[in-house]
Amino acid sequence: MADKPVAVDSGPHQVSRQIVVNAPVAEIFALVANPHRHPELDGSGTVRHTPVTGPERLERGARFSVGMKQYGFPYKITSTVTEFADNQVIEWRHPMGHRWRWEMASESPTSTRVTETFDYSRLKMPKAIEIIGYDKKNADGIEATLTALSARFV
Repeated sequence: MADKPVAVDSGPHQVSRQIVVNAPVAEIFALVANPHRHPELDGSGTVRHTPVTGPERLERGARFSVGMKQYGFPYKITSTVTEFADNQVIEWRHPMGHRWRWEMASESPTSTRVTETFDYSRLKMPKAIEIIGYDKKNADGIEATLTALSARFV
């Protein structure tokens, strides 16, 4: 896989990008599973460097809140973990109903294939996301996030 994220077809109304990172799967999973470290991962520029509330390690059903800022307006969201499998997948549901999903698969003892997905397929009007351009905006954020993640482990 290339040094930059590549698009992955994950189905309608989903935006996925994938990259291979030079780090063991457990190390990357530990970073994503700790919501207090999410500002370190953020490539979108929306996650502020304010305290995150929630557990130190996510699990299915866990809730966590993150301070964010978009278009100059600060806000706070609380998400709920909808899927969790150690060293494999973490997914959480945003209050508006879309989901953020991280999938990890070990390529070798020292490299991991990481896929991040913005899934808006369960929304009542998923086309609205596309009309306002949030599918493309989130694709750009995912690419920046995965690029920064990969750069951490060069």
